[in-house]
Amino acid sequence: MVGTMAMQLPFIRPSRMTRTAPHPVGRPSPDDEVLLDAPDARLSPALVAAARGDHGPAAGLLLATRVAAEWERRDRYVTRLAAFARSRPEWLDAWLATAPQDPDALLVGAQLAVDRAWQSPARAELLREVSPLITAAARGDQRDPVPWRLALDHARGAQAGHKYFEELWAAAVRRAPHHHGCHVAALRYLATSWHGSHRECFDFADRAAQDAPAGSLVQALPLRAAFGYLTDDCGPQVPRERLDAAADRAIALSPLLPPADPWPARMRNLLIYVLVRLERWPDAAEQMRLNGPYATSFPWDRASDDPLGHFLRVRDDIRAAAAGEPSRHPRSERGGRDRTGDH
Repeated sequence: MVGTMAMQLPFIRPSRMTRTAPHPVGRPSPDDEVLLDAPDARLSPALVAAARGDHGPAAGLLLATRVAAEWERRDRYVTRLAAFARSRPEWLDAWLATAPQDPDALLVGAQLAVDRAWQSPARAELLREVSPLITAAARGDQRDPVPWRLALDHARGAQAGHKYFEELWAAAVRRAPHHHGCHVAALRYLATSWHGSHRECFDFADRAAQDAPAGSLVQALPLRAAFGYLTDDCGPQVPRERLDAAADRAIALSPLLPPADPWPARMRNLLIYVLVRLERWPDAAEQMRLNGPYATSFPWDRASDDPLGHFLRVRDDIRAAAAGEPSRHPRSERGGRDRTGDH
C-alpha cells in the first residue's frame, strides 16, 4: 500500500492559490492535580538527568526506541528533548562532543536547529543552512522515519516545491508507511501550499486513515484536518457529516490506547477540542474521563495564551453541559475564531 499512498498525495495539480501516580479513570481531577505536557514514565528520568547535565539516560532512551523500532515514541521523545535543549543545551552539547556520530544525538541536534530557525523572521534562509544536520541524522539509521519527518517539516518551512516534497514523502513512507508524524507533516504542507483548500486535506487524511491499522495514530489524522478547518477562516464550508466522521474515527481509536496516560493525551486533548466545537457534549465527557489529569498545550494554545487555564474552563463547560447548564466561557479568549494554527 506504500506506493498507493505515495501516488495519492495530491501535491502536483493545477495550482489555485513531574511524575505522579496515575489518576483513577472516571474520577474528576481537581485543578491542582491536572498536569500540563507531562512526560511519560520513560521520558521523565531522561529529562531529570538532562537538567543535571547528564545526557546518558536520554541516549539510552533513544537508542532503545531505535532498536525496537518504536518510531512514534521516538518521534515524540526527540521533539520533547529538543524543546528542553532550547533553554538547557549544555547536556546536548556534551553528548554531541562525546559522540559526534551518534544518530540519536544528531537527530536531537537537528530537531533543535530546525526549532530555533523556525522562530526567526529569516526562517527560510536559516532552515536551508541546517539541511546538512538533517542529512547527517538521516544517514544514522536507514530504517528510521523520524529524520524524514523532520525533513518534511524543514521543507515546508523552507518553502520547497511540490516535486521535492513528494520525493521526501516517498522516502519517509518507504521506511514507515503509517508513521503518524510524517503524515501530520504532509497534512501541514498541504494546508500551507493551498491555504483554505480543506477538501484536499480531508481527502488525504481519510485515505491515510483507511489504509492504516485500527490502533495506529494515523486513524486520528482526519481529526487534524477537522481541527485545521475549525481554526481557519477561509475556504469553502466542509459538510458537518465529514467533521463528525473525523471525530468518530478518533473516538474509535481512543479506547485502544492506554487510559489516563500521558502518551495518548495529545490526541485525546485534540479530540475533546473538536467535540466541544461540534457541541457533542456526551462524547467530550467520555473522552475527558479517558484522558484523566493530562492537559497538553496543543490545541488549547490556539485559543488562549493560557492553555492550562483554557483546558480547565473547557472541562467546566463539559461538566455544565452534562448537568444541562449553559456554557459559562467563550469559545476563544481572543474573540471570533480560534487563532489559525498548523494542522
